[in-house]
Amino acid sequence: MAMEDPDKKTELVLLACGSFNPITNMHLRLFELAKDYFDETGKYKVIKGIISPVSDAYKKKGLISADHRVTMAKLATKNSDWVEVDDWESSQSEWVETVKVLRYHHQKLLSSDPTNSLQNALPLTKPGRKRKQEPNRHDPIKKKTQSPDIKSTPQIKLLCGSDVLESFGIPNLWKLEDITEIVQNHGLVCISRAGSNVQKFIYESDVLWRHKNNIHLVEEWITNDISSTRIRRALRRGQSIRYLVPDVVLAYIEKNNLYNLESEDKNAGVVLAPLQKYASDSKN
Repeated sequence: MAMEDPDKKTELVLLACGSFNPITNMHLRLFELAKDYFDETGKYKVIKGIISPVSDAYKKKGLISADHRVTMAKLATKNSDWVEVDDWESSQSEWVETVKVLRYHHQKLLSSDPTNSLQNALPLTKPGRKRKQEPNRHDPIKKKTQSPDIKSTPQIKLLCGSDVLESFGIPNLWKLEDITEIVQNHGLVCISRAGSNVQKFIYESDVLWRHKNNIHLVEEWITNDISSTRIRRALRRGQSIRYLVPDVVLAYIEKNNLYNLESEDKNAGVVLAPLQKYASDSKN
């Protein structure tokens, strides 16, 4: 029996999107807390964590360049054997909705999966034999990719803090169909503080309540109140942030003099990209 257990576990990839301005020990803890939670269920195996910093086009106040934010995240995860940084989102010239980032990584998982018969079939179709082979192969490919892929391709879930979940309620920050796609097709892993109101928030939202089985609430018993905003404030005031961020990140911030009054004023008065986009959409 014990030998069969690993095969039954659903493999998971955890994706965290955000500013990471700068990355903190709290961001890294989210991954560890989520992994512990899924390990304890006995049903899942977390195989990878992905940190995806937002692009500069997000236009958040005080958002420093993506190059610096990605570099800090890479430094912070250098010693992790399962959490990595992906710079696809951060390198986009326009702001990319979180649901599209999830789709991108889901697609990447599908294409890198050796059991995906579509991938295995493609190199076999040589130009001369293409017409003969395709009709015979077409149906089996479809049948094969639908059921085994669900089991063999890892699921990707959005990892976030309770603030992200609660931001679903802010008008024009998220599109309802995007929230639906995230919770229905992928799933959410929300790290929340003991005694927080996340369950009440889910109860009050029809779309979240409908897909509540795909929302994993992980309670954070060792409370951690570190935030990037507070870290930037401390840096502006010349206060120490040691032990709040990894030492390599602290050294990088100091070396490049990254956070000050001037950097905090960046994008001041500029409307956040999603608010700009969705507010104009709703007027049309």
